Amino acid sequence: MVQIIEIETNRLILRQWKDSDFKPFSYINSDKRVMEFFPSTLSRTESDTLAELCQSLMAERGWGIWALEEKASKKFVGFTGLHIPTDDLPFSPCVEIAWRLSADFWGQGLATEAATEALRVGFENLHLKEIVSFTARNNVKSLAVMARLKMVKDHQDFEHPSLPLEHPLRVHTVFRLSQSEWKANQ
Repeated sequence: MVQIIEIETNRLILRQWKDSDFKPFSYINSDKRVMEFFPSTLSRTESDTLAELCQSLMAERGWGIWALEEKASKKFVGFTGLHIPTDDLPFSPCVEIAWRLSADFWGQGLATEAATEALRVGFENLHLKEIVSFTARNNVKSLAVMARLKMVKDHQDFEHPSLPLEHPLRVHTVFRLSQSEWKANQ
């Protein structure tokens, strides 16, 4: 059996998914503010399928997209973690860092706090050479998190292959962080 990596920060626990996370996760995925830079909101079934995928990949690898729990309130906040994209991206194969938090928890630095620890696990425990993050180029909030993580913006944007040619979110910006850059920032 694979040992699941769990992480604690000052305010958060990054952990394996619980069945009790599925309902609040569906609220997050149905919130138009949270899903503004995704093709659409998710139905309860789609959201549950995504949570099950995160849960199964975590059980298989011991790491992945962790469920976020606020320590003080024990509330499910969203997710942060590391993922191997299946889309044929111009920089594949790669490991990405991703996050999605309930709008109720925005503006508190929680995405940066959780992502900082996910990067540490990626570089120190998993010995990854590079981690990327990408989003629609007008997703200012996520781009700001990438910058706070000291990730470096690629000079060229790319078109996300899973979105139709004329889709307004097709053009994406990618940020990268190498293991050596991460070590230099510590």
